[in-house]
Amino acid sequence: MFRLYINPQHKKGHINKELQGHFSEHLGRCIYEGIYVGENSPVPNTNGMRNDVVEALREMQIPVLRWPGGCFADEYHWMDGIGPKESRKRMINTHWGGVLEDNSFGTHEFMELCRQLGCKAYVNGNVGSGTVREMSEWVEYMTFDGVSPMADLRKANGRKEPYTVDYFGVGNESWGCGGNMLPEYYANEYRRYQTYVRVYSAERPIYKIACGPSEGDYGWTETLMRMAGGYMDGLSLHYYTVPGNWEKKGSATEFDEAEWYKTLRKTLYMDELISRHSAIMDKYDKEKRVGLIVDEWGTWYDCEPGTNPGFLYQQNSMRDALVAGINLNIFNKHCDRVKMANIAQLVNVLQAVILTEGDRMLLTPTYHVFNMYKHHQEGELLDSYVETEETGVEEDKVPNLQESVSMDKDGHIHITINNLSASEAYEVEPVLAQAVVKEVKGTILTGSMRDHNTFDEPERVQSKEFTDYSLKDGRLTFKLPACSVLHLEIGV
Repeated sequence: MFRLYINPQHKKGHINKELQGHFSEHLGRCIYEGIYVGENSPVPNTNGMRNDVVEALREMQIPVLRWPGGCFADEYHWMDGIGPKESRKRMINTHWGGVLEDNSFGTHEFMELCRQLGCKAYVNGNVGSGTVREMSEWVEYMTFDGVSPMADLRKANGRKEPYTVDYFGVGNESWGCGGNMLPEYYANEYRRYQTYVRVYSAERPIYKIACGPSEGDYGWTETLMRMAGGYMDGLSLHYYTVPGNWEKKGSATEFDEAEWYKTLRKTLYMDELISRHSAIMDKYDKEKRVGLIVDEWGTWYDCEPGTNPGFLYQQNSMRDALVAGINLNIFNKHCDRVKMANIAQLVNVLQAVILTEGDRMLLTPTYHVFNMYKHHQEGELLDSYVETEETGVEEDKVPNLQESVSMDKDGHIHITINNLSASEAYEVEPVLAQAVVKEVKGTILTGSMRDHNTFDEPERVQSKEFTDYSLKDGRLTFKLPACSVLHLEIGV
């Protein structure tokens, strides 16, 4: 029996709903076919947005969406994507697949998507190949409510009221595809560019995000916080779970137990990354004013055989469900510093929550994890600790259990706990300080480690009601199957 200790009286921080954010890039079939099919498509849509995808994302309570990239952001020139669609510039997407980009999905379409989803907008600006003026005028176009050339242009394009841009990223991966800059150079560029990301209304503030480090580049964080920390609201962090290496990443569906545990071990590295980058940020920002924004994370495998390698299309198994659950628990545990996270990517790219094929759509195991974890949104993180033992193969050992716990505004306690073992089930007993369990209900996602949904079997992996628990005289115990993600709601 493994005990899970919870102290409902010790609230450790607020869990922003934006920790469960998402990322959409002009990459492969994420935007086109995945989200946007156009108003004249036979696929049921509203103003060009797929009705089935929008409905599923609303059910999942998507809180924020990042766009237009990614690497694409630093070659995107926003004026190419406004005005009559027949006159928009056609170009080759040189970053992703060398395919035609017709710019039919631009600023107005993205804002319409956010409206339909009921989520916040995170726009990423072009520092790599763009100018200060271009970025400044884009912000003016989107957010200024007055007389100006850009506001007038927006009105001429059919939008009288200004849009709300909740978050604005000043460049993306400026250490790599966004310009191959040194940290000192980017810090100065960030200070310059962000000056002209004007906040035109106190009622519509813009949260400015600087390009932060790749993985364990602690020197980048040190330099950015030292030189530009006072000019930013957030600093990004990118980390992908790659089972193999960048040349041969591994298959999304063909893997053994050794690769299962290696993947989960590499995922748990996120905790060390956040801890160490946070410690550097604490030196310059003891009040934790600047948020750490993990705006690209998730698994990255070799693309599916027979698909365009530049489209990054991959399947999504129970292994990905565990990766999602582990990361979301880690973000919860670091909610004092991590203020937003965005999994890569929304549809048909990398660790997507949705896959589409023509007019068909399926929900991946990762989708079901997000749908369970939505109960943490805007909750208060509770002090918790679970007893564990090591499981794994050779050097790839991981704790068998991993959790986070929160309390919602109505006083209900939400536990999300993952069983990282590919083969062993475990008995768990939650122990609550100064509280007695009165009622419980749960939802579980489980299966064999390679289980995944296909368009022939779209519901092979799906969440279901969890009933394998015992509640007697206020003592709760439950059995957690191998390879599973569980959400419990407890009334005390």
